[in-house]
Amino acid sequence: MLKLFTKILKTPRNTISIDEINNEHAEVLAVGQKIHEKVKRLFRGSLAIRQVDAGSDNACEQELVALSNAFYDIERFGIHFVASPKHADMLMVTGPVTRNMAEALKRAYDATPDPKIIVALGDDAIDGGIFKSSYAVLDGVKEVIPVDYSIPGDPPTPKVILNHLLKILEVIDEKSLKSK
Repeated sequence: MLKLFTKILKTPRNTISIDEINNEHAEVLAVGQKIHEKVKRLFRGSLAIRQVDAGSDNACEQELVALSNAFYDIERFGIHFVASPKHADMLMVTGPVTRNMAEALKRAYDATPDPKIIVALGDDAIDGGIFKSSYAVLDGVKEVIPVDYSIPGDPPTPKVILNHLLKILEVIDEKSLKSK
């Protein structure tokens, strides 16, 4: 029992102050409001994303799931994930493209209506990551379908994903203004 108390007393405090949480929440809200404004203008209120797992290790998927939790809650910013590429504005592809998933990825790409936005999420999807040049993968998504944007990270955090989504929407907005 003495060993247990000694260990407890030697363990440093690992606490996060409420100010740090509030600051991070304020940052997420600020980015989220900007995203919401862009989504309202560009997509008439809602951006539908179809996530395609092309052979990932599920790390990026966990970060995407975190975007739907109570802290990030991307639904309030007008972004939602859809079950079918036929209803999607954006395809978000994770993982290196395995040989077995190449055809499914092409079909999802073909089923997505134009104008479609293709995003490679994570280092594996960008260039194959640690699986690059493996016999089982075709490397990055760009080897199978055209990629418009990429979000680096292994895996990228929800905050990084939100910031890159904002950058993507800003680029799309600039392109739409130039074409008018």
